[in-house]
Parts: sequence; structure tokens; C-alpha cells
Amino acid sequence: MQKGFDFDPSEIPAKTLSLKRQISGLSLLRLLLFMGVLGSGVLFFSDSGFWILALLVISGAFVKAIQRFNYLKDQEAIYKSLQKIQLENQFRADRKLKELDGGEEFLEKSHPFTNDLDLFGEHSLFQLINRTQSQKARTMLANRLKSSFSLQKSEEIRSAVKELSLKNDFLRSFESVGEAFYQEGKSTTAWQTWMKAPARKKSFTLGLGIVGIIGGLILGSLGYLGLLPLAWLGLWTLIGIPFLGLVFGDLKEADERIPSSDLLKTYRLWVELLEDEEFENPLLVAQKEVIVQKNGPKASILLKQLDGHLLWVQNRLNLLYIPLNLFFWTDLLLHYRLMTWKSQWGSLISELPDALADWELWVSLAAFEKAENQTCETEISKELSFSALGMTHPLLHPEVAVANDFRQDQSGKLILLTGANMSGKTTFMRTLGINLVLLNLGVSPFAKRLQVGECQLYTSMRNSDNLGESVSSFYAELSRIKGMIDRLESGERLFFLLDEILKGTNTEDRIAGSEALIRQLEELDFLGIISTHDIELSRLEEKIDYVRNFSFHSEVKEDTIEFDYLIKEGPCPSFNAHKLMELMGIRFDGSA
Repeated sequence: MQKGFDFDPSEIPAKTLSLKRQISGLSLLRLLLFMGVLGSGVLFFSDSGFWILALLVISGAFVKAIQRFNYLKDQEAIYKSLQKIQLENQFRADRKLKELDGGEEFLEKSHPFTNDLDLFGEHSLFQLINRTQSQKARTMLANRLKSSFSLQKSEEIRSAVKELSLKNDFLRSFESVGEAFYQEGKSTTAWQTWMKAPARKKSFTLGLGIVGIIGGLILGSLGYLGLLPLAWLGLWTLIGIPFLGLVFGDLKEADERIPSSDLLKTYRLWVELLEDEEFENPLLVAQKEVIVQKNGPKASILLKQLDGHLLWVQNRLNLLYIPLNLFFWTDLLLHYRLMTWKSQWGSLISELPDALADWELWVSLAAFEKAENQTCETEISKELSFSALGMTHPLLHPEVAVANDFRQDQSGKLILLTGANMSGKTTFMRTLGINLVLLNLGVSPFAKRLQVGECQLYTSMRNSDNLGESVSSFYAELSRIKGMIDRLESGERLFFLLDEILKGTNTEDRIAGSEALIRQLEELDFLGIISTHDIELSRLEEKIDYVRNFSFHSEVKEDTIEFDYLIKEGPCPSFNAHKLMELMGIRFDGSA
């Protein structure tokens, strides 16, 4: 990968086309040079020993052409990855997330808040944030999104993310390398286990390997000069086969366990980027030191050495290597070099995939922070309260998202949220919840300012029936509420969001049950919002001192209903279900 290249998005197509042309030209040159190698080799053996000079020169040119070809292919892959990253970032900016990985498998029905806040699935926060390549890093991001709240710790993470988000070249390079070359393929765990296992060094391999090289050169030269019958060359090959058989199993296992060259290239380039980058934040410095050792060889050099061993191991069964191996016993030296390297560095290198997965997560958070460019001022307080200025929903396009100011403290720890249909009650509650998840994740919430006390988040919004478990939506909601009560009574501090409480039963029971629940919570430590269509519940503000009314309104006109999506104090003065039904074609006058 070319380091420090100038990046102009508009130039990517032209540079990609130029690289394609160079690669096509080199492909033809490689073919011509390969034919030259074969021709000079035949002439060397059949005509004159002087052709050895031509063979060496053309072979050297062929190797150089291969190296240049591989370099240009890498550059082409980088520019293609930049194109893809640019396109995906535009999808995110436009909030058109359908083509991006939604992480649906991370949905967890019993989780305190995952299913209700669009963290995973279609049009989700995971799609907006995730830039990871490895399955391990992808899972780490999902677990972080679902993790219990530790808001004070998240402040330390946010400081590190802020610093990293300013390193544009590092973020772009790290992302493009992963997109261009990362291929998980073989099990990462399997090769990590193999790398950690003791190397099976065999003391005889070095000595026999040297004997094989020297003996093969001597016998080959004598045979070429006609001073030795060719039968001796065949006998020499037969003598070497049992020795080669002693290391065949170890080399076969290495071939099966060592990851692909592309994966090692990804690791090496990522490590090189980290070796060249300087950080100030203690979390980033500590994370870098896991990979960049102060003493000993650089991890990038060790990965390059491993890639070199891999190249030989993977090409042991090709048509060029087999005769050379049989005659010069090269597998013995290959085994010695690989096992010596593994005994020295295998355990160290085996830790890199996990450490680099951590950096994939850091880069995802920092790239998200950079792309969204939020400048939220945050404060974590000891008192359980919530105050937001200009808060919006991150999954709504910034041009259409309506910002709301909101404050709640212990004097009104339970809020009854009423409002007309489609006026924004549920979206507002999800806005609060998903921004708290962002805060806990260590990135900036979508607000100008956010202050909140340490707490855990709990939601009950998308309760649905389950035929397989014979569970109705009403019973599912009651189970969620019971889980919330159990946690509160155990002493947890919760910020809970209950949408359209007890909607699965009749009005009389719903109102009675809602009031009973609200009174039951009196002595517990929480902030909570309950949305409801039952305007009768708003009267509880007069009876219970910790209950407050907030609402969303709509304006009914002749042929339309208009919403401002702004939260207001007090209960909703009017509802719009009747008008909505009329607009959808239901006639209340009984006329046909």
C-alpha cells in the first residue's frame, strides 16, 4: 500500500482506470518474460552453459515484473475500496441504509432495550456505525451497543474517540486496507491456537537440509558435465524421500492453519499504520502498546516474515517446486526456518488478531464520530436526572429531524406522555433511548447538550405475540413490566420507557392497571416515561406529586393533519384518530 497518498475522491475513477491499463500491460510483459525463462532454460540444458547469464537476467526481470504487478494490484484494490467506502458513507449521510449490514443476528428478545431502539436490523444504528471487517470486531461492536450502562467510563472512551476522529489519513487508510484485503477464510481461532502451540522442532532438519542443498548441487553439476551417471541422481532423490516424509505432516498442518496471504497483508498494513501513528490519549496509547512492542523486532516485520514462510509452504505442491524439493530436500530447511520462527514469535503474533479487532472497533467509532460531526457537550451527574438541549434521532435525516429540548428530575420522575396519533410520541422516546446508547458507547449523542445521571436503560415498546411460545402481545408486555419491577425492587436505578402502556386490554382495566403501577413505583429509584392514549391518566398529576404531563400535538385542517413534533408541557388537548380514519376513507355519517 502506498502511504501518504493524496486523496481526492473525484480522482478515484481516473486513477483506477490508469492502474487497470498498467496492470494489463504488465500481464503481457510477464507472459513474455516467462516464455523467455523457459526458452533460455531449455537452451542452457541443451545447447550451451553460456545461456545461464540470459536465464538469470530474464528470471530477475520476471521476478521484478511479478513484484510490480502485485504492487499495482494492491493499489487497484485500495482505490476500489475507497470507492466503496465513499459510496457507503454517502448511503449513511443520506440515511439510505438498506444495502448495509444490519447485524440482525444480534437482536435479543429478552434484552432490556435492544429490540425497541432500532440498534440492529433494517435502518439501524449498527448500519450507521459499523465499519468493521472481522467477525470478532463486528461482534464486539454489537456487544458494546448492548452492554450495561457505565456512563462515567464512557466519558473516557469518548475523549479517545474524539482524538482518533481527527486523524483523517489514519482512519481512511485503516478502513481502505480492511475493505481491500481482509478475507477471514480459515478460522482465526484455529491458526491462533496453532501459533500458540509449541513448535515441533526436529534437530536433524537443519543438518540434513544443508546436506540436501550441497549434495544436490554437487550431484547436479557432475551429472550436467557428464561426470556422473544419471542413475545416481535418481538414487539421490530416493534417499531424500524418507527424510522429507518426516516433516511432511508438520508442513501440511501449517498450510492448513496459517491464514491467507491477503489476511496477513491486512494485519501487516494495519500494524504498519499503528507503528507510524502517534497518540496522546492514554487509552489509545495503551491500546497501541499491545501491538507495538518497545523491545524486539516490529510486529509488521514479523508478519512479513510469516508471509514469506507461508508463500513457500503454500507452493510446495506446485509443478516447479516438487522436483526442486525432491532433489535438494528443501522441505527440511523450510521446516527448520518455520519452526524456529514459530518458537520465537508464534505466541506474540497469535495475539494480534484480537488486538487488531479492538482497533477495528476504535476506527468504527471514530469514523462515525467524524462523519456525523456532533459537538454534544455531555455531563454525567450523581443525581438521577436527565436534561437535553436540541436532541434529535440519529437515524432520521438531519434535514428532517426535529430537535427537542427536554428535562426531567426527581420532582417529576414519572412522565405521562399523551398525544395525537403520528404526532411523535414513540419517536421521541426512542430518541431519548438511542442517544443514551450512543452516550454509553462512547460517541457523541445527537444533541447540543446532554446531562444524565448514572442509570440503566429499560424499554417496553415492541411487544408482539409469539405463536410458537403461545404468548400474546399483552402477556409479553406484562412480562417486560415485571422484569422492570424486579430490577427496580432489587435496587437498580433505571431510566425506563414504556410505550402505549397495557394497550392489549380494555380501557377500564388499562387505566386502573396503569395507575396501580405508577403508585407502586413511588419509593423506587428511577426516571420513567409512559406514553398513553388514555387522557384520563393525565389527571394523576393532580393526585401523585412525582407525576408530570407532557404531550405532542397536531393541527387538524380540512383535508390534512399537521404536526410540529415538538414536545410540550401538559396533557394533549385534542386527538386526531377520528380525522385520520376519515382521511383513510371511513365515513362516519353512514352514507354510502
